[in-house]
Amino acid sequence: MSATSAESGATTEEPRLPAVGTYFDRMPFTRGHLLIGVALFMAFVIESWEQLALVYVAGDLGGEFGIDSGRVGWVLSAVALGMIPGCLVWGPVSDRIGRRAVCLWSLSAYGVIALASAFSPNFATLLAIRVLSGLALAGIYTVTFPYFLELLPTRTRGRAAVYLSIGWPIGTLAAVGATQLLGGIGWHAVVIASAVAGLWAFAIRAWVPESPYWLAGRGQHARAAAVLRGLGADVPEGTVFATGGVQEKAGRPAELLRGPLARITVPMLVVNFTFNWGYWGLQTWLPTLLQDKGLSMSASLGFVCLSALCMIPGYVSASLLTGRYGRKKVFLPYVAAAAVSGIAFACSANMVQLYVANFALSFFSLGAWGVWNTWNGEFYPTALRATGYSWATSAQLLATSLAPSVVGFLLARATGFTPTVLFITAFLLVALLVAAPLPETEGRGLE
Repeated sequence: MSATSAESGATTEEPRLPAVGTYFDRMPFTRGHLLIGVALFMAFVIESWEQLALVYVAGDLGGEFGIDSGRVGWVLSAVALGMIPGCLVWGPVSDRIGRRAVCLWSLSAYGVIALASAFSPNFATLLAIRVLSGLALAGIYTVTFPYFLELLPTRTRGRAAVYLSIGWPIGTLAAVGATQLLGGIGWHAVVIASAVAGLWAFAIRAWVPESPYWLAGRGQHARAAAVLRGLGADVPEGTVFATGGVQEKAGRPAELLRGPLARITVPMLVVNFTFNWGYWGLQTWLPTLLQDKGLSMSASLGFVCLSALCMIPGYVSASLLTGRYGRKKVFLPYVAAAAVSGIAFACSANMVQLYVANFALSFFSLGAWGVWNTWNGEFYPTALRATGYSWATSAQLLATSLAPSVVGFLLARATGFTPTVLFITAFLLVALLVAAPLPETEGRGLE
């Protein structure tokens, strides 16, 4: 080849487009990231609050409507029941219209519907409105983690996302505190307090920009570049980003079961179902189970609060470790330790053993949850990330819906404390085995 030809070939070669993730690889953690974290952290607090607030005023609820523990269990599960189809709808919608729009519409609608539930005249109406509030809340529940992951620098993504999970025990503590403060007024006051949380949509609107991954994928390169600059990246004017070429598949659930993604989706669904059953089946009925061991209701609620506090160092330790060792090497040992703690809790012979075992269970199971929420959000490309996460949360919520009723059935048949807790703990062992083959994602850029 002549020199002229070589020069001609060099001048006609297509320039390689930069990926959005390239800018996140060298991005600092800024004040903007902190505000985003606060906004989405509070969204997670609200999600935890909504699913737990009525648990601690269940007696008042049953007394007003004259319903037994079985039907109270349906009221407690109703939000999760509504969230299952809600997640399956909101996830694909988020991949098509954006993360930010889904968060704003979802949280606003939830506030209005939750307020309406406070004025339910009978059990059937309350049940129906609780299902509707779950449909609304499912949007922000599904999008929170994928959204946060798509706004974080690569090197801090794992650690920061685990900290987001601390919103769950904070929501638990808020729910217990509110029921103690407002419970004397009645369950209506607790529900109205839940509705006020819908106003947090204004904070999200002010502090959280749209995902630059999503914007670039939709061809909105100028907006994506502006968001990246706002987050501390140096992006030249006129930059056009590489999009990965999968946007035509955006929000299509069937793509999750095709090719290599199927080998991730199937075990991912099993882990979400079994892991959440192992957690939620115990938490929903923990005050009742503790009363069977001789604690009063007030002592049981104190026990729940201490358990929630033990979750926080579990999250912190998992956050520190996942940045160093990766997702899998932290998640699997933490789930194994949670299962051992669950067995010890079931077989506790005295109060000291009961407390130590449950606090260890809280520490390891919620530390593992923090890692799993992050790991789970990194399996799929941007065009399918919210859709994949919606399937994950639907599997979790299916367990959330079924576990209270099944455990309530066992308790109604006088199965007893130890067999019931061992049955719940067995689901953690299944989650441990099924998660083992899933791929490591620590340090890998988002697609």
